[in-house]
Amino acid sequence: MPVQNLSTDSLRWLTNAQSAADSARFMQHVRFPGVHEDVGALRRPWIYYGGSYGGARAAHMRLLYPDLVWAAIASSAVTNAEINNYEYFEIIADYADPHCISTLRHAIAAIDSSLSSPWRAPFIKSLFGLSPLSNADFAAVLMGPLGAWQGKNWDPEAARGGERWDAFCERLTTGVGKGTGRLAVWRALRNYAKYIKDVEIASCPEGMSVEEVSSPIPIHRPAAPYSAFCMLTRPQCLGTSDPTKFQNTSLSETWRAWTFQVCTEWGYFMAAPPYASIVSQYLQVDYTAANCQAAFPNGDRFIIPAWPNVTVVNELGSYGIAAERLALIDGEWDPWRPRTPHSLHAPIRNDTVSQPFKLIPTGVHHYDENGLANLAKEPAHIQKIHHEEIAFVKAWLAEWEELKGHQQ
Repeated sequence: MPVQNLSTDSLRWLTNAQSAADSARFMQHVRFPGVHEDVGALRRPWIYYGGSYGGARAAHMRLLYPDLVWAAIASSAVTNAEINNYEYFEIIADYADPHCISTLRHAIAAIDSSLSSPWRAPFIKSLFGLSPLSNADFAAVLMGPLGAWQGKNWDPEAARGGERWDAFCERLTTGVGKGTGRLAVWRALRNYAKYIKDVEIASCPEGMSVEEVSSPIPIHRPAAPYSAFCMLTRPQCLGTSDPTKFQNTSLSETWRAWTFQVCTEWGYFMAAPPYASIVSQYLQVDYTAANCQAAFPNGDRFIIPAWPNVTVVNELGSYGIAAERLALIDGEWDPWRPRTPHSLHAPIRNDTVSQPFKLIPTGVHHYDENGLANLAKEPAHIQKIHHEEIAFVKAWLAEWEELKGHQQ
């Protein structure tokens, strides 16, 4: 690391533009042990491939450094930076098991109703074992299990997030019928509370209360295998009333690097949609963003902006980002789809060999990045996308060879 700590001042150079420049320098000057020829990007066709935050980087590199990046595959590329990322939860609500989602909606509605009452709020928090927490901290903890959805994967070797989601839904709906009566809602609340106690609270260090350890900041965690949320410290407990708990700047606090970028340029603060949802209305963007100031107090050389400057990301193309030999691959069920070029907000475009634009049916987060040595053993829809990727990459390399032949 070129710095001694991860303080606000030390991280001031960590920007999207600087990160892209670092990649460009690597591509030009890389040397591999035992390889004596020049494999730098000025002499070889480099294809930049990334998923999630890395997918956005792949797309940006093709745009910013076309002389170095011959082609790029951007999988689940979050090219649209947004301060309030509430649409994340809409995808889960639309595509997850309907009984699970209905049960969760009714449980959250009952919880929010209780939190609105000074005499019922203590009871509902006590039921979950979270009495010391503020309403917002309580809501953030309840959101925790939802992050497992993006960890779903067709590949059993990478499907632990999906297993966590399935376990959550199974426990939430146990003994809860299809009805919405008081008994069904009460059973759902008891199930939800037991899950939070067994999974979330159980991860707190022995001897510490839920308020004594750091809270999750609900923001995007790039390429997280099981969770959408960047936890400030491990384990992921629970109160945010003491800002000093976020200010350990040692190099071991690796969460600070991505969180700094979220707070300065990317946003992606998780908050409740502006209507009844699977997330408590007590989780608002002001709450999730406030931890940026706690984690990164003013330095001598840099001050965290009041809100992330998402313009520096979005001016690179956002939903409409496009270039020759740039593939945009997304998943139909990906909770990050609203931030990608396959968002419903994005312009409609054609799928071509030069500019592949593909949506994987039932796919979740960067579904194409997992693969088997024997493609025939993959599910049909994964075989399809992999064969298509092989085909357009071959076409791109043929273009390189043709160009190289003309230059000789």
